[in-house]
Amino acid sequence: MSTAPQADWSIQEIARLTGTTSRTLRHYDAIGLLPPTRIATNGYRRYGQRALLRLQRILLLRDLGLGLQAIGRVLDDEPDAVPALARHRDELVRDKNRIDRQIASIDTTIRKMRRGEGLMASEMFDGFAPEQHENEVTKRWGEQAYSSGATWWNGKTADERRAFQAAQADIAADFVEAASRGQRADGAEVQAIVERHVAWLSEVPGTPGYPNGPEADYLVGLAELYAADPRFAAAFESAGVDATGLVRDAVTFYVANATTQ
Repeated sequence: MSTAPQADWSIQEIARLTGTTSRTLRHYDAIGLLPPTRIATNGYRRYGQRALLRLQRILLLRDLGLGLQAIGRVLDDEPDAVPALARHRDELVRDKNRIDRQIASIDTTIRKMRRGEGLMASEMFDGFAPEQHENEVTKRWGEQAYSSGATWWNGKTADERRAFQAAQADIAADFVEAASRGQRADGAEVQAIVERHVAWLSEVPGTPGYPNGPEADYLVGLAELYAADPRFAAAFESAGVDATGLVRDAVTFYVANATTQ
């Protein structure tokens, strides 16, 4: 036998459920941010489901660093909670993705240090500045490029993420190793590494050209980014060897060669 949802809650119940205090809730009432749904005959505040929905948004916005006045303006400007909560959810998913990447990064650092292996900066700091990469990707290739890739990444298991990152790390290490031996950008060995890199990029939804393979302009732009932006260039630098120039030239040659066939 099903029971009807509770109609409203006392201020003590809400304080306990949310981990806040009755004093805080009374303050929210005093400044007009969260009035109670009704005042009971005994004078106690009671909060209904609409008030709880508003409180959920208040707590989410507070966790994002907004002050109470700013929170009030946000709630007044967008009274419809559903699209607002959907955006909050997207932000939380991005945070979860960032935290998962940080955990994987720390795990990699610990594992390599225990084994006495060399550390790669791209592995050590993956996930520590996601907004920079998000802004860069969005600016260059559009919101769809970032959001599609993020959704795809969020759907992967931890093992799948590690495997995908390991594939990139192997490609980067091979570029560095080839650079250390003075291999030519247009040589067969380096071009084979480029082909692996292109195949790796081809897996990601949101990559311009997906699912038919990365577009030429995208590949060239990405290669230039590798060479010019230290956030990306770090992936192709190790033990005093800088392979970013080799990667840029090799990808540029690959694109020119592929488009002339």
